[in-house]
Amino acid sequence: MTDAEVFSAVETLARNARAAAHRLSQLSTEQKNAILLAMAKELRARTPEILAANALDLEAGEAKGLSKPMLERLKLDAKKVDAIAGGIEQVAALPDPVGQVMEEWTRPNGMRLQQVRVPIGTIGIIFESRPNVTSDAAVLCFKTGNATILRGGSEAIHSNRAIAAALQTGGEAAGLPEHSIQLVPFTDRSSVSALCQMDKWLDLIIPRGGKGLIETVVSQARMPVIKHYDGICHLFVDKAADLDMAIKLTVDSKTQKTGVCNALETLLVHAAVAESHLPAIAAALREKGVELRGCERTRAIIDAVPATEEDWETEYLDLILSVKIVDSLEEAVEHINAHGSHHTECIVTADDAAANAFLSGCDSACVFHNVSTRLADGEEFGFGAEIGISTDKLHARGPMGLRELTSYQYRVRGEGQTKG
Repeated sequence: MTDAEVFSAVETLARNARAAAHRLSQLSTEQKNAILLAMAKELRARTPEILAANALDLEAGEAKGLSKPMLERLKLDAKKVDAIAGGIEQVAALPDPVGQVMEEWTRPNGMRLQQVRVPIGTIGIIFESRPNVTSDAAVLCFKTGNATILRGGSEAIHSNRAIAAALQTGGEAAGLPEHSIQLVPFTDRSSVSALCQMDKWLDLIIPRGGKGLIETVVSQARMPVIKHYDGICHLFVDKAADLDMAIKLTVDSKTQKTGVCNALETLLVHAAVAESHLPAIAAALREKGVELRGCERTRAIIDAVPATEEDWETEYLDLILSVKIVDSLEEAVEHINAHGSHHTECIVTADDAAANAFLSGCDSACVFHNVSTRLADGEEFGFGAEIGISTDKLHARGPMGLRELTSYQYRVRGEGQTKG
């Protein structure tokens, strides 16, 4: 397709999304939930078709030389498809934020005001690799009354088409308005630029993927963008850390699943416990096959590859961990704020004062005390499926669930009040 043809096709999708958004905003919670349950049912019924489509993507990915973590993120099986359907059912069971009265008050002149949650309107989601995002993004946006245009990566195009078709077919049978959920059906790179120019029709774009994709969207978008930059997550072993807990949380944060944004990438250890704690932590990590890259002080205590300055700012998404010894909690916080991506940080300590200083000092979306970084997740927070983890400060931060996909309006009622 030529760039002009791509632009025209994307503009048609955007126009259709704007038309669908009004119809979506008028659906009741009961209607939306019935549609979601129908989507989940159809998704399960189409499991064989979805897995066949996914096999085509995996075959193409292997031929292209995709990394093992990338293939892991791409792969579906019957259990994962069932989990995707279960995620839809979870969203159906969650309270609907649309129409929620956030605040209400009455002015001295008798004017009555309410601040009420409403849909954002139309949202473009640009994502890579994981086909489950097709469903997660679509159903979260739908539950909050937003029309969605999904643009997935070429590596998952067959899987994305199959999942989107199941959602659309199942939903339409239960009353889903036409064009509520649309998938860009082609993979031309220019479709990303085209979506970024649809500010007349799209209210928001959310990119999920590598840094290159996000920087492209941010530089080109004419509408607001909610970003999810790298997941360079840290765990700090404080001088008051319990060794067994430090081992457990470090190993889980790094190895429970490596190719995800909330996996641990840098371990910081207080110098006061480095000699007593670091060898045992390193041994537990090596048992899981983790390559350690350490600062000079780290390498004086354990065997590790020399760490470079680049390592402190690298999202490995692999069994690699950078390790640094610091002399104080303040130095740990300074390192995190200077080199991290403002995603998720954890302190392991029995000292509540140290924990409070860490939590208030780290400028990140999620800050944990004695909790694995892997629990920085919308479902773990009780939000149901998430649309991503925002490292922005406005208007959403951290795991983005239903509330973060709404805006608000002021509804004012009176009996003829005037300014004059």
